[in-house]
Amino acid sequence: MKELRIRVLAGVFVVAGVLSWAGARLWNSFGTLPSVPVAAPIVLSLIAVVLAATALSLRARLKAQRERRPDAKGVDPLMAARAVVFGQASALVAALVAGLYGGTFVVLLGSLDIPARRDQAIYAGFSVVAGIGVIAAAIFLERVCKLPEDEDDDNHPGTAPAS
Repeated sequence: MKELRIRVLAGVFVVAGVLSWAGARLWNSFGTLPSVPVAAPIVLSLIAVVLAATALSLRARLKAQRERRPDAKGVDPLMAARAVVFGQASALVAALVAGLYGGTFVVLLGSLDIPARRDQAIYAGFSVVAGIGVIAAAIFLERVCKLPEDEDDDNHPGTAPAS
């Protein structure tokens, strides 16, 4: 399984932001702008919390397993792999969504004197921050589930990092 690359996430964020900014400016030229839902930052924050809680739980279980505690619950490798895939997918979607709301946020900055637009800018800004939180939690989860690399197996063909 390949690791998340910060460059890819940043690229998705920037491209989505630029396209969203251009689309929002065009849409705004017609006099209206689609609203940013209040639930957007809430849902993104909940996803970040779930990812972080999963990472902390797995980290504690892996630590107990490494220390060979008698009451340690093992970590099913398939469950850990599913958690990593969920984290990676969440990070990619969060980068896209944060970019979309980021572009809208930039457009809304020009009309903060209108209360409705100010509220939309706040929701969009919080959505960007929550999206970055999802990305951070997903990267943390991925790092927790990464298998330690074995120095002895580095030069053997057919061995690859397993995470």
